[in-house]
Amino acid sequence: MTNTQRTTKSATKSATGTTGTTGTVTADKKYDGFTDEERGAMKERAKELKASSRRGSRTAKADGDSEVRAKIAEMPEADRALAERIHDIVRTSAPDLAPKLWYGMPAYARDGKVVCFFQSAQKFKSRYATLGFSDLAKLDDGTMWPSAYALTELNADDEARIGDLIKRAAG
Repeated sequence: MTNTQRTTKSATKSATGTTGTTGTVTADKKYDGFTDEERGAMKERAKELKASSRRGSRTAKADGDSEVRAKIAEMPEADRALAERIHDIVRTSAPDLAPKLWYGMPAYARDGKVVCFFQSAQKFKSRYATLGFSDLAKLDDGTMWPSAYALTELNADDEARIGDLIKRAAG
């Protein structure tokens, strides 16, 4: 292939679309990137980072609690009830974890790094809410352990188990 042929092929490729699996250019191939919800969460995270860089560490803890409570108040009733209980359990079981927003969802951090978080079912159009733990959570148990739990409702046994998980995670 001559340089002229390569240049022409390159120009045609960039002008018409992406290369398909057979090597031919397809203009109708759909981008399978981030969903609207994922893009929204990333935008919220960017706002959170910008806001946290503007305020001092002294006001961050107080602002974090009010921001988390405000975000919980915006949730649909089923998610709101779960998030309020999780918030109360975390604040009771691990008062040293600081509430903060993380990708627009309630999260709880040690030294600014997220240990656990609540994800609303509605946020990503899921059938259940999620209580998740980061790799900083001290939940290690052998060579395999869960790092997220699906929540549809909470009873007293669930709340006790979550309280124990939070205490262990906070170390």
